[in-house]
Amino acid sequence: MKNRWSNSGLLILMGAILISGLVGCGSQIPSGHRGVFYYKFGDGTEMGKIYPEGFIFHFPWNNVFVFKIQLDERKEDLRVLSADGATIGLEVSIWYRPIVDKLDSLQVTIGPQFFDVAVAPALRGQARSVVGRYKPEELYSTKRETIASEILNGMREQLKDKYVTVENVIIRDVGLPQKISEAINAKLEADQESQKMQFILTKEKQEAERKRIEAQGIADFQKIVASGVTPSLLTWKGIEATQKLAESPNTKVIVIGNSKNGLPVILDATEK
Repeated sequence: MKNRWSNSGLLILMGAILISGLVGCGSQIPSGHRGVFYYKFGDGTEMGKIYPEGFIFHFPWNNVFVFKIQLDERKEDLRVLSADGATIGLEVSIWYRPIVDKLDSLQVTIGPQFFDVAVAPALRGQARSVVGRYKPEELYSTKRETIASEILNGMREQLKDKYVTVENVIIRDVGLPQKISEAINAKLEADQESQKMQFILTKEKQEAERKRIEAQGIADFQKIVASGVTPSLLTWKGIEATQKLAESPNTKVIVIGNSKNGLPVILDATEK
């Protein structure tokens, strides 16, 4: 009985050792990642082969370097100088990822810490270079997207041989010295007031022009009417009206006037 328990304990121990050995003889590559194999006692980094997701068996002395290939984002707080020497604070987001089929070359030349070694220095250098060509008010208001685009293009050029691609650069926030910020805000407020006044003046000019055109139209209409209404036309219209009234069934008294045109005066004599 004692030997039976001893044999069971020995089997359990051997099983644990075997499992530990098997676990140590492999590497797990998570979803969204790729691996580069490294032979410690061989040729080092295995070139020309990128390992997919899953578990890879290997001897404990070898290794697999794992790289995240999903789009990644980092935020950087930078301090740069503008064209007039003002210190500008930038909060920048950068979207980047390694080039999948070049991970072996990336491992050999830079390694897994490629953001800190290559991407971040390129971002800082391009930000200083680009922002140094602009004034604070341009960065604060109208040129932010242009500056971000120039930083992105500069980084792509600088990193084109580093096996990393930069998808986008976004300037999230701009920090200016208080005096400069107050001066910019005052200038923007003055510009808005000027634009508002210009709008009001334009509307007033348009209204004045509308009234002038309306008055001209009325005057033209009066001229046309005045030129078409003659004494003979008025006499004829009076005769027509008299004739229609005389033919109506209502009782009336017609008094022939003694004016030059002789139009009658019509009195209503209908019984109430």
